[in-house]
Amino acid sequence: MIGSFPKASYLFSMNSSSADVAAYIWPSYHHEPRLAHWWEEGDGEWVTVRAHQPRWPGHEMPKIPLLGYQDEADPAVMRQHIDLALEYGVNVFIMDWYWYDDAPCFERQLNEGLLPAIEGTDMRFFLMWANHDATSLWDRTTDANDLLYSAATDREQFERIWTRNLEKYLTHPHYYRIDGKPVVSIFLLRKLVSDFGGIPATRDAFAWLQEKAKSFGLPGVHLQAIHWQIVPHESREEVGELMDVGMAELIRVCGFDSCTNYQMVQAAPGNIPYADFAQTAVSTWEKDDAEVPSFFPHVSVGWDNTHRNPGMQEGVTERSPALFQKAFQQALDFLDTHPDRPRLITVNSWNEWTEDSYLLPDEQWGYRYLEAIRDSLT
Repeated sequence: MIGSFPKASYLFSMNSSSADVAAYIWPSYHHEPRLAHWWEEGDGEWVTVRAHQPRWPGHEMPKIPLLGYQDEADPAVMRQHIDLALEYGVNVFIMDWYWYDDAPCFERQLNEGLLPAIEGTDMRFFLMWANHDATSLWDRTTDANDLLYSAATDREQFERIWTRNLEKYLTHPHYYRIDGKPVVSIFLLRKLVSDFGGIPATRDAFAWLQEKAKSFGLPGVHLQAIHWQIVPHESREEVGELMDVGMAELIRVCGFDSCTNYQMVQAAPGNIPYADFAQTAVSTWEKDDAEVPSFFPHVSVGWDNTHRNPGMQEGVTERSPALFQKAFQQALDFLDTHPDRPRLITVNSWNEWTEDSYLLPDEQWGYRYLEAIRDSLT
């Protein structure tokens, strides 16, 4: 049942542009010890990027970074990225954040790269808890999806995780907030509810998190769900009867403050030309917004996961900076017609080379994707 929901009020934009632009970071382009057996050259998933070759006529591969194959856990590199992002209007980084088998993973870019580099800048960051399992999807030699590390979480572990993250991250002066509340984004809501054993237990865990945040002197947390219309990573075996619960309904009853997408492929088929891909996703925004608390528009650069899947023969084709700029302008227009909420746009992504969805400059397009954002904001 569609209801009416209070929309979050905007606190403050840390730049002078017409929106806060938040780009996701996939933190794999540095040495990650727990995945080193797949990324044998010692610089993370760059080995997968370098190895990729075209799969079909006109397939625009390989992707070659204009800044080189950088170590993104190096604070000097991350300061370069921060300065570049701010120059072109990206003023928030959303860090994909992982916890596997009772230990963090992929944290070096955040801890050793971003946090030392962010001091003295206007950049902000927040966490998107990527609570999916680690599987052999990241092994470029196979199409299998075999389990390596589990992301399953119970209540006791949830409390350890978020007490730790409150101490380390959510209270950081550069952490992004809405209404004074640090934003916490969750990737797989159905999976989390299944892990907890149902909706009441999930609501109780979130109530604990709100109170815990207050014990750190915060007014609570702003819970943001990743909205899935198309669900490629969740199986019925993982989440059982929750697959029959509509995503909007789940977002509402669990008490989220807002939602957005992580990738346009969550709302559109990933095997079509970019113009159709983007417009299919954009066409879902108004419906989503009517059914949930504040919906923040999302724009992706592209989608092509052939890097990681040797048998895959399809991806989004014919992407270009001009088509991306059209979709980004539609996100700005959406915010203009919804003045009751923060002016926030999420973008996939800053650096997702292995999914062909990155703003960083490459040898094909140079800085034109970043210029598309800057030109739209000015």
